[in-house]
Amino acid sequence: MLKTFGALLLLVAGLLLGLYQSQTLSRRPKQIRQLVLALQRLETEIGYGSTPLPDALRACAVSLSPPLAAIFLDAAERMAESGSGRTAAESWEKAVLVGFRRTAMKEPEREALLQLGATLGISDTRDQLKHLRLAVSHLSVEESNASDEEKRYGKMWKSLGVLGAALVVVIMF
Repeated sequence: MLKTFGALLLLVAGLLLGLYQSQTLSRRPKQIRQLVLALQRLETEIGYGSTPLPDALRACAVSLSPPLAAIFLDAAERMAESGSGRTAAESWEKAVLVGFRRTAMKEPEREALLQLGATLGISDTRDQLKHLRLAVSHLSVEESNASDEEKRYGKMWKSLGVLGAALVVVIMF
C-alpha cells in the first residue's frame, strides 16, 4: 500500500514537473509578444506624444502583465527619483536586471533590452526611435524562435515528465 502511494506520488510529481516546463516554454513567446507591443507603444509615446521617458514607461506598463509591468514601473520610478544622480540608462539597466528573473524570457531578450537601455535618454528623439525599432525587430525574431521552441519541445516535456517518473517507479519495483 505504501509503495503504491509512493509510486503514485512520483507519477504526479513527474507530471507536474513536465507541465511546469511546458508552461515555461509557452509563457516565453507570450511575454516577448507583450514586450514588443509595449516597446511599440513606447515608440509612439516618445515619437508622437513627446512624453517624458518616466511617464511614457508608466503608460506602457499599464497594458503589461505583472512580471513585465514591474520592469517598466521600476525603471520609471528610478528615473523619476529626484536627486538620485542616475541616468535613464542606469535606471533601465537596474530595472531589467532585477525584474528579468521573474520572467520566462532568456538571455537574448535580456541583451536586447539592455542594449536598448544604453541609448534611452541620451540621444535625440529620432535616434531613440531608431533604437526602439531595432529592439522590436530583434525581439520579433526571438518571438518566432521561442514559438518554434514551444512547438518542438512543449509536448516533449509533458511526456518526459510522466515517462521519467514511470521509469523511476519501474526501477523501484
